[in-house]
Amino acid sequence: MAANPLDFTPDNPQDDTVPTGKLDIESRRHQIFPVLSAADVKRAMRFGHIRHFADGERVFEAGRTSFGLMLVLSGRIAVSRYDGLGNTSPITEHGPGQFSGEVAQLSGRPSLGNGTAIGAVEVLVIPSEGLRALVIAEAELGERIVRALILRRVGLIEVNSGGPVIVGPRGHGRVHALQSFLAANGHPHSVLDLETDAQAAALAEHYHPKPEDWPLVVCPDGVVKKNPTVVDLGRCLGMLPELSSDKVWDVIVVGAGPAGLATAVYAASEGLSVLALETRAYGGQAAASARIENYLGFPTGVSGRALAGRAYVQAQKFGVEVAIPAPAGKLICDTYPLQVEMCGSGQRLQARTVVLSCGARYRRPSLANLRQFEGRGVYYWASPIEAKLCKTEEIVLVGGGNSAGQAAVFLAGHASKVHMLVRGEGLAATMSSYLIERIEATPNIVLHTHTEIVALEGDDDGLQQVRILHRLSGEEKDYDVCRVFLFIGADPNTDWLGDCGVEVDQHGFIRTGFDVGRAQCRANFEKGIYPPELPARAALETSVPGVFAIGDVRAGSTKRVAAAVGEGAAVVAQIHAFLANLPADHQG
Repeated sequence: MAANPLDFTPDNPQDDTVPTGKLDIESRRHQIFPVLSAADVKRAMRFGHIRHFADGERVFEAGRTSFGLMLVLSGRIAVSRYDGLGNTSPITEHGPGQFSGEVAQLSGRPSLGNGTAIGAVEVLVIPSEGLRALVIAEAELGERIVRALILRRVGLIEVNSGGPVIVGPRGHGRVHALQSFLAANGHPHSVLDLETDAQAAALAEHYHPKPEDWPLVVCPDGVVKKNPTVVDLGRCLGMLPELSSDKVWDVIVVGAGPAGLATAVYAASEGLSVLALETRAYGGQAAASARIENYLGFPTGVSGRALAGRAYVQAQKFGVEVAIPAPAGKLICDTYPLQVEMCGSGQRLQARTVVLSCGARYRRPSLANLRQFEGRGVYYWASPIEAKLCKTEEIVLVGGGNSAGQAAVFLAGHASKVHMLVRGEGLAATMSSYLIERIEATPNIVLHTHTEIVALEGDDDGLQQVRILHRLSGEEKDYDVCRVFLFIGADPNTDWLGDCGVEVDQHGFIRTGFDVGRAQCRANFEKGIYPPELPARAALETSVPGVFAIGDVRAGSTKRVAAAVGEGAAVVAQIHAFLANLPADHQG
């Protein structure tokens, strides 16, 4: 089962704003399906409009109907789970004072279930824009509504209900890739094994897929796609909305990790229009952390996925448009408004300011056949999906940083043994002491110092063997393992900025503020210009006016989640200052 990105165990077990462990529907029914009072309904009326449905009429349909929230005024709505294969089962009935929807409705995405009128039904339809206005204007009522929407999504994820159905051969790398993408984005889905599931076999018999057509994906509206890309999948789920090239956003945030989400939340809450573009999944690399224990306010720790999931919902609440997967391919700075060109489509999006929180790319070791085994034995993160794959197996984990340590401890709870490889003489120079102590106390983690992987062996079914070199002795040893986890750091994701002239340091990290001025000052001095001119720069502004950099991609930043969130919040004040000083013809 995929991890729930909205779920973590809070320090205060009485905190009913978050689910603890598995969702107990019966004990939390009053929160999942609350009944609004007459006074609540009256307060909600100004945010929507009334519609009527006849007995048996479809009120909303999985994969097709986009709506905000439907508050029942009279009659009842039967809500049922549904997938594109036609499988359905009842969830609940909404009566007067109850409402339909889950977190997808905050951003106008298609429904994950079906709703059918029982008797004559009168509803207050609150569209997504009105729903967001309601939860902000009516704080107490909004809190109850948002809590219910979150808990409903939690329930759907836990039973893998609604959303797309992935069908493919067991162990197929693309099945894992799509499943990982959906799980990382907190989207319900199900996976059917071709060898054991009758519906999967029937689907294959009908479509006769070629080897390159696997996996098949059945979208919620019944459309079947052959070996879709994550972009195809994002479009069929409404995760990747149609974006207008004519609209000028106040802020385009490139990267929805902790820094980017913080900027999105603070900027949108202060009235700026915000578009966040993310290549793979919200939360960035921080979301791969099994447990973050040094984040202020969480003494028992919080998973990176839980932290990111809540920030994502928070961003939607304030009206941020989040597009996933939407990789930026080029930043165009010789025009104003600034433009971001999208990979693949070439579409150009316009913004008054751009915030670069594009983080880093996973670093890959120099192994000839590495890509052959990615998703089929080689992984760059450790979620419950991967943990389930390596249950009772011996595995190899490479890396000595905090992320590697968190992953090792997490995976040790599933694998029979974790061989942890580091090139240096130990962990003290690269890992927090509390994690080192935990690793030492975990009996099935074996630390191998001065070691590295030099070869991977396997076949079309996946990885089968790993060859490890002891760097001091020169001895090589083969391990019969099928899972390798690589946590060997990351490189800044700045290659796509070259045409724009955003200044980077010798390692590729983006210079901001005083660092930009100092570099230009030195260049002027070398040209004989004295006293050198020192251009004014906000602390997080790059060499290009109106373009800011925050988080891990920024030169000199502290590579911690808390620091990234702080920069994401701080840059908003600098954005306001930049916008306030624009010439009159560029003001919004």
